[in-house]
Amino acid sequence: MGKSDFLTPKAIANRIKSKGLQKLRWYCQMCQKQCRDENGFKCHCMSESHQRQLLLASENPQQFMDYFSEEFRNDFLELLRRRFGTKRVHNNIVYNEYISHREHIHMNATQWETLTDFTKWLGREGLCKVDETPKGWYIQYIDRDPETIRRQLELEKKKKQDLDDEEKTAKFIQEQVRRGLCKVDETPKGWYIQYIDRDPETIRRQLELEKKKKQDLDDEEKTAKFIQEQVRRGLEGKEQETSVFTELSRENDEEKVTFNLNKGACSAAGSTSSKSSSLGPSALKMIGSAASVKRKEPSQSSSQTKEKKKKKSALDEIMEIEEEKKRTARTDYWLQPEIIVKIITKKLGEKYHKKKGIVKEVIDKYTAVVKMIDSGDKLKLDQTHLETVIPAPGKRILVLNGGYRGNEGTLESINEKTFSATIVIETGPLKGRRVEGIQYEDISKLAGV
Repeated sequence: MGKSDFLTPKAIANRIKSKGLQKLRWYCQMCQKQCRDENGFKCHCMSESHQRQLLLASENPQQFMDYFSEEFRNDFLELLRRRFGTKRVHNNIVYNEYISHREHIHMNATQWETLTDFTKWLGREGLCKVDETPKGWYIQYIDRDPETIRRQLELEKKKKQDLDDEEKTAKFIQEQVRRGLCKVDETPKGWYIQYIDRDPETIRRQLELEKKKKQDLDDEEKTAKFIQEQVRRGLEGKEQETSVFTELSRENDEEKVTFNLNKGACSAAGSTSSKSSSLGPSALKMIGSAASVKRKEPSQSSSQTKEKKKKKSALDEIMEIEEEKKRTARTDYWLQPEIIVKIITKKLGEKYHKKKGIVKEVIDKYTAVVKMIDSGDKLKLDQTHLETVIPAPGKRILVLNGGYRGNEGTLESINEKTFSATIVIETGPLKGRRVEGIQYEDISKLAGV
């Protein structure tokens, strides 16, 4: 076959060999040529181009060595920075990856004879942090790029600013505590801040709320007493309606018994009346027992029906009225756990104003422990300093007030003109009911949805 045949096995082998790394002793750094065998390297050394390159290098050999050393250093450091960054790595790992490139600068053409000498030189020049271990030498790149230094300075400045903000917040809280405007409590869960509002309007509202709570308690006590009274009366009525049956007895069996019918009433008398009927002892007993049985049956049935009516009117009707009152009446408290709320007071500073949080705990119906979403801080706030959050249509909400209080639902639509919304109840016995015209302050977004 001819020498120029492209698909011969020898030509394919030559191309495979030319792609990979060859032996270092057959590489000419001056001409940057790699030979595949000793004969090829010998022919290259006798060539005119190699001889001419040697003449140029012999005029100023130090210049050529400095050039190769600088190229080797720059390529090595660029690989270290790009591949490993500022991590601590073994120098031999970096060097093996560097020489895997076919066109790399060989170390025998530089001023360093070994990799250890080059590693020590990097440490002396301050380009890397070097340390010797039993496993060998380790290097760590020192990034002196102006852009990197600028980013590091910005990060340090931001950390310092965050610390200053935390210190300012702590000082502000201490000042508020000293003035009596805040109350700080330490719990196993962390520190809680409770704002003490001394605004006259707020104090007036709090007094009204306390007065209303006291009035509600009095109403509940009155209702309980009324129920007990009705139950007691029902039991007394039952006792009064229960007939007491006695036996008809007489001292002498031979004495006659007379019945006097006067205005429809029967009475037992002596033998003084002229219109009398004499009955024997056996007949009298039979008549008395039959009459007592007949009177006892209707009295028992009538007492049972009256007792049922009185029980229904005394207990069931009152309970139904209370249930209806609970279903329809509104309350002056609306806080519920696991809802999202927004802080509307400005007295805690701009850090918390108009920020959202999650209600983690409700204390005494009117106070909530709120965990801020963005910062994670926990605040103890009154419901007058909070407002509800209306989500986007299709999101889950919780009804906070009114007849559907405590039920979860889905927001269907919002009416901005009337400040109301349309929801669909998702839980409870009213599941699936569509409610229109529910006010914004009666619903709020559920956390975690």
